[in-house]
Amino acid sequence: MNRSELETIARAMVAKGKGILAADESSGTIKKRFDNIKVESTQETRRSYRELLFTAPAAADYISGVILYDETIRQKTKDGTPFPQYLQGLGILPGIKVDMGAKALAGFPKETITEGLDGLRERLAEYHGLGARFAKWRAVIDIAEDIPTAFAIEANAHALARYAALCQEAGIVPIVEPEVLMDGGHTLERCEEVTNQVLAAVFAQLHSHRIHLEGTILKPNMVISGKKCPMRAAAQQVAEATIRCLRRHVPSAVPGIAFLSGGQSSPEATEHLNRMNVLGPHPWELTFSYGRALQEEALQAWGGKPENVEAGQKAFLRRAKFNGLARSGAYDAKQEQAAA
Repeated sequence: MNRSELETIARAMVAKGKGILAADESSGTIKKRFDNIKVESTQETRRSYRELLFTAPAAADYISGVILYDETIRQKTKDGTPFPQYLQGLGILPGIKVDMGAKALAGFPKETITEGLDGLRERLAEYHGLGARFAKWRAVIDIAEDIPTAFAIEANAHALARYAALCQEAGIVPIVEPEVLMDGGHTLERCEEVTNQVLAAVFAQLHSHRIHLEGTILKPNMVISGKKCPMRAAAQQVAEATIRCLRRHVPSAVPGIAFLSGGQSSPEATEHLNRMNVLGPHPWELTFSYGRALQEEALQAWGGKPENVEAGQKAFLRRAKFNGLARSGAYDAKQEQAAA
C-alpha cells in the first residue's frame, strides 16, 4: 500500500467544484428506476443508459469519479472502449461498489448487517486490474422506536473498517458509507442523536483497524427528519445539525465528505449541500456522491428512447452543474426555474 498514492486519489475525488456520480445501482434497483419510465431492464438498456451519463459533454467539469456496479465495470461504450478506460481518458476516476447488500442481522429484528467481506481481497485485486481506483461499501442503519441497537451499529462499523483496510491494502481508496436512513417518522433531533452514535463507532473502528484516514472518503447521510415526520426541519436546520455532527466526529485528516442523497429530491439535496458550504470554511471538502438526485431528471428526459439521449444528457449536466455550484455555496434555488 502506497499511502501517498491513496492520498492523491482521495484528494482528486473531492476536487473543488466536483463530486461523485453514484451509478452503482444493483440490477434490482435499476429495474425499479426503469419500471418508473416503462423501460425494460436488460443488459443493453442498462449499458446504453450508463453510456448516456458517462459521455455527456463536459461531464468532467463537475464529476470527479463514478461508482460502478460489477456489471458496469465490465461493459464498454458503443465503439468498444471499456467504461473504466473511457472515464480515465476524461480525467474521471472509476470506482466500484463491493458490498453484497444489507441482510437481516440474526437475533436483531428489523436490523441489518452488510455482507461481502468473504473473498473481498481477491475481488479488489481483480477490480484494481479492471481500472477501479476507489470502492464503496454501504452500511444501513434504520431508526424506529427500539432501534438502532448499539450492537447493530458496532457490527456495521466493524465491517466498514475491515472493508476499508482491505481496500487500502489493494491500493484502492475506500468510500466509507454509514447511512442512517430517512425512511421513518423520526425528528431531526433523533437523526442527529443516531448519526452521532454511528460516526463515533465508525471512526473508533477505523482507528482500531489502522486505517489511513488521509486516503479515505466518508459518505454519510445528512442529519435530516424522517420522510414521515409531521414537521420536517427546514434546510438551514439540516445544514447546521449536519455540520455540528460532523465537526464532533470526523477528524480533519479525512480529505473529504461526499454526502449521499438518501431519498431527498434533487433540488433538496443540492440546497442542503449549498447551505453547508455557506457555513464554511470546514476542515474537509464537502461534496456530493449522489445517485438518484443526480440522475432522476436525466432518466425522465431520456425515457429509454435513443432520440432522447441528448435531452437526457442536458438534464444530467444541468443537475451536475447545480451541485458543482453548491460545492462552493454558489447555488441559488432561483437557478432551478431559470434553467428549466
